[in-house]
Amino acid sequence: MILRTENIDLFERNSFHIHSKAAVLLEFTHRDDIVEVASNLRNSDWMAIGGCNNIIFTHDIQKTLICPRNEQITILDDKAQYTDIYVGAGMEWDALVKWTVEHELWGLENLSLIPGTVGAAPVQNIGAYGAEVKDTILNVEMFDMESLKFVTLANEHCAFGYRESVFKHFLKGRVVITGVTFRLGKNPNPRLSYGDLHKQTLLRGPISLSSIRDAVCSIRRSKLPDPKIEGNVGSFFKNPIVDNDVLQELLSRYQDLPYYATESDGKFKLAAGWLIDRCGLKGFSNGLVGVHERQALVLVNKGGASGQDVMDFAEMVQRKVMDKFSVHIETEVNVI
Repeated sequence: MILRTENIDLFERNSFHIHSKAAVLLEFTHRDDIVEVASNLRNSDWMAIGGCNNIIFTHDIQKTLICPRNEQITILDDKAQYTDIYVGAGMEWDALVKWTVEHELWGLENLSLIPGTVGAAPVQNIGAYGAEVKDTILNVEMFDMESLKFVTLANEHCAFGYRESVFKHFLKGRVVITGVTFRLGKNPNPRLSYGDLHKQTLLRGPISLSSIRDAVCSIRRSKLPDPKIEGNVGSFFKNPIVDNDVLQELLSRYQDLPYYATESDGKFKLAAGWLIDRCGLKGFSNGLVGVHERQALVLVNKGGASGQDVMDFAEMVQRKVMDKFSVHIETEVNVI
């Protein structure tokens, strides 16, 4: 089924609660519906969206928005050590994580309570608590809007990086993700080294998928605002990655600077939230937009903010961090 809505205000459909009108919104509830959608949009301006949990709209949208609503889970292969599942792009991400925990499948539990849809997960290569979605993805299914054909892209060709993928660059504006195939383990494989996740998990009893998920959800709820109450997109900024010489210079001035080794030799990840906090910005607002009082990585809509208000505020935060630390923090959100 294809649902068409014209001149729609996206206020309730984006988690930052910004007023922005879209000329046309097309939602499809079955994978194959995209064929008809694409056939009717040849040579037209369009853009694919998911749950709009990582988007800042800065103006009204004249393009046709395409939104997958297919939500099925299909078991493709069930082996002694793992299970492969295909998941429709329109499924809510946390609903999938909950399903995997209930079915005793390991791999996604650290990514509990991340807002958004399954189709949006590989675009951003979502990650939390020492895990990234790329670690479990076998392939991504998409529909090529130019060739009008379904294409499946293996993990190694998705150019996954820290909050990066080929879908944000080369394939942006060309394909619509329709589904993702995951390989999930059957043997326990807890990843609890990040922050106080190990401690919080043990407080909930023996280490299990359920106790890990409960701990992650509890930590996230204690630090992050509920977008239903206070508009936000979760982490607004990426943690910056710097060379060793930059790190050493900063450590000479700030001995308590948190940092983490990366997979690249001589590169280290800094905590953007710590940098913002040290600039005295945690809890600061200009009346419309603010830095959350419990998590400095998060910007919040204090009420009535426009997309441009948000980006102006974000640029102020970036300038403050640059002035104090000579480090640039990139935005994690998609700005439209």
